[in-house]
Amino acid sequence: MHKTNFLVGMGLGMAVGSCAGAMMKPRKKNPKNVVGKTLKTMGDVVDAVSSSMGL
Repeated sequence: MHKTNFLVGMGLGMAVGSCAGAMMKPRKKNPKNVVGKTLKTMGDVVDAVSSSMGL
């Protein structure tokens, strides 16, 4: 095996790996939407706890 073949293979592997990693990266979510969902969930939890305690 020649050194140039090894370097070409390494470069190709790194390029394919970085492209695959970029495709699997999760998309950014809208922060306002995340905060809204979190507040709604927390409200539901508070309602469930208070109703189970009889308040």
